[in-house]
Amino acid sequence: MKSTTFTFKDPEGQAIFVYKWAPASGKAHAVVQIAHGMAEHSARYERFAKALTSAGYIVYANDHRGHGKTAGTLDKAGIYAKEDGFRVVIENMHQLTEIIKKENHKLPVFLFGHSMGSLLAQGYMPLYGKEIAGCILSGTAGPAIPLTTVGREIARIISLFKGRDTKSNLLNTLSFGAFNNAFKPNRTDFDWLSRDNEEVDKYINDPWCGFVCTAGFFFDLAKGLLWAQSANTMKLIPADLPIYLYAGAKDPVGGETKTIRNLISIYQKNGIKDVTWKFYENARHETLNETNRDEVTKDVIAWLKAHNR
Repeated sequence: MKSTTFTFKDPEGQAIFVYKWAPASGKAHAVVQIAHGMAEHSARYERFAKALTSAGYIVYANDHRGHGKTAGTLDKAGIYAKEDGFRVVIENMHQLTEIIKKENHKLPVFLFGHSMGSLLAQGYMPLYGKEIAGCILSGTAGPAIPLTTVGREIARIISLFKGRDTKSNLLNTLSFGAFNNAFKPNRTDFDWLSRDNEEVDKYINDPWCGFVCTAGFFFDLAKGLLWAQSANTMKLIPADLPIYLYAGAKDPVGGETKTIRNLISIYQKNGIKDVTWKFYENARHETLNETNRDEVTKDVIAWLKAHNR
């Protein structure tokens, strides 16, 4: 595997940091663009990228605004943008797609989003679904409009009185506080991520993981999600875009598959022709870092091969 990095500037002048992994042979069937989750970063996907490159795929993954090397320093972690951050980050993802297409003229591009990255992907598909060959949603969540609306209003009030860039422990607790409840007695605050204790400890010991995001970040995320998961927006997803959804059956982010099943039903009712899914028994949120991660990775590659036409 050949590994390189680069940056590109977005319209606001923000430098977006990108990892690129390619097969050592130089030969590739397609490209996978990864959108990472909240309070983590793209370097964590190197093991997954190694498996993908071994199977003949080039992999690109950018650190989103407020994350990893795009944020640059921890005091900037958890800050999306001055306004409308969810859409700004989607536009960054689309910029990367355009770069990928320029560098790999004839290769199809598949979008892979995990957790927050999968929510961003849900917003990407209605806007730019015609430009990709397929979309994979890992550890995603379907619409929870009342809860998201309440979260948006709390974030708006905190932003108004304390400032958008204020780190919000309250919103962090409201968003993730209950996730560990199903896994008591808890060894750590992040048992909900994986059954693999070593992987959980890696996350905890990484300063670029698990940080508290700002009130403005939570507001923009909730606002963007309400838009992305609205009936009118979801109807804009191209009917011929293949979508693969997968998650741990014990993943609290997707309500232990409940909200994901609802999302699948919406896609099907909207006439999307190729919607497939898989839920892994007893697995938690980060299936790529789970005890059955080899099975998960193998299934993703099988889906990619089946749709790489």
